[in-house]
Amino acid sequence: MPASEPREVEHEITVSAPAGDVYRLIADVANWPRVFPPTIYVDHLERSGDEELIRIWATANGEAKNWTSRRVLDPGNLRITFRQQVSTPPVATMGGTWIVEPAGEHTARVRLLHDYTAVDDDPAGLAWIEEAVDRNSRTELAALKTNVELATASEELTFSFEDTVAIEGSAKDAYDFVNEAGRWAERLPHVATVRLTEDTPGLQTLEMDTRAKDGSTHTTRSYRVCLEGRKIAYKQTTLPALMSLHTGYWTFRDTDTGATASSQHTVVLRPENIERILGPEAGVAEAREYVRTALSTNSRATLGHARDHAEARR
Repeated sequence: MPASEPREVEHEITVSAPAGDVYRLIADVANWPRVFPPTIYVDHLERSGDEELIRIWATANGEAKNWTSRRVLDPGNLRITFRQQVSTPPVATMGGTWIVEPAGEHTARVRLLHDYTAVDDDPAGLAWIEEAVDRNSRTELAALKTNVELATASEELTFSFEDTVAIEGSAKDAYDFVNEAGRWAERLPHVATVRLTEDTPGLQTLEMDTRAKDGSTHTTRSYRVCLEGRKIAYKQTTLPALMSLHTGYWTFRDTDTGATASSQHTVVLRPENIERILGPEAGVAEAREYVRTALSTNSRATLGHARDHAEARR
């Protein structure tokens, strides 16, 4: 039976920023996990001129999904068209266009168009897609508006850093240690309990209770994308009070003398909580140092145990 015509929907928002700045933020997919709440990670598969093939991992209606999409960038007209190449059921086909229109010197209108069909034109599938597209489009546009308009203020609140260890062993063994996060409660002293699910190979949901130096514990929840022994990218969705965003990735590389393993973090602080958490004398600088120390302490501990695991298996 032939498929029905695609359903078409449009969402829009007005942003107080120049149209060119808005377009550039959308065009560079490296920004997406930071800018768009549903996006977990984006990986480039191909690039050629103004065309690119990307793989996207994101949440939809509370479920983690991934798909491959081809994009055509048109910076002259501030347009980006996209078409999913490999979709995840119940989606059969999905495509659309980002359109950024100048609405003044420092204002832009952003339109996000979608067209889609469901597998076998299933009514329940269509309803699920409609809800997911509507929720994600509204969330993405609102986040885009916030991130563009607060770009100047965010520069002080946003920071990244990386820790690296050298390993006299293989990168694959270190990767396996981090990939097997379900065993961290027995392997890592700072992890009290851990709950790991992996319904789709390479796409994990990780929830764990971590011990602080004072003996207290806090719960975090993350989605993780595990990429073939070389990289594990993640995005936290349950965050401590000082952070409005925490994304990062673990990378593993063989070298002439063994291997290296690294842990990278990108953080956006919540300035409204700094005084309550750190006291009236604390400011952004103190919050940056506090968060960096806490995250680095845990990631370096994990890297150290991953190194020991890899070296023991030489």
